[in-house]
Amino acid sequence: MLKMSTAKIEKSETNYKYCEDWLPVKNIVNGMIQLEDGYFVCGVKIQPRNIFIMDAGSQNNIIVQLRNFYNTIDFEFWLIIADRPVDIAPYLAQLQILYQKSNNNITRKLIMQDINKANAFMGAEYNVVDTEYFILFKEKRIDIIQKRLRTLITGLANCGLNSMQVSNGDLRMILDNFLNGGVSTNFGTVMI
Repeated sequence: MLKMSTAKIEKSETNYKYCEDWLPVKNIVNGMIQLEDGYFVCGVKIQPRNIFIMDAGSQNNIIVQLRNFYNTIDFEFWLIIADRPVDIAPYLAQLQILYQKSNNNITRKLIMQDINKANAFMGAEYNVVDTEYFILFKEKRIDIIQKRLRTLITGLANCGLNSMQVSNGDLRMILDNFLNGGVSTNFGTVMI
């Protein structure tokens, strides 16, 4: 059983309830949130694509394709945008190794500029996050879930966007964002 947080919510002066007591999440398994009422929440994670570096015709084409795709979806869905914190320390370590290996002064100068920029991002005034995009839906029957997943992945591919079924980690991150205002917590949390 998934327990989200041990923070208590006061119901009355003598009776306390935990978040997991009112949150209808039973489990997170196989890329689906299993709810207590028998429904599953599932969906796809969409790989972002910057259309603003394209020419105006290509931008309009993608927008029209997305509009047509959204209009063909015949079930309730949610568009979710979530920020996931990113650790850039491994990238910074690779840059430092490249700097040490390089003998060309121009290359070393460019690498040092990247190192300084990465160090600036690691400062307190910046939050390095990766913005992720999801389409989620709710359904009881597994066969319908699989059909809807194929519909979403194929429809997004026709729009030039890559997508895949959400993972357990993606779903935990989405719940964490909604329950904790985007602040990641590790205390009192049991993940399965």
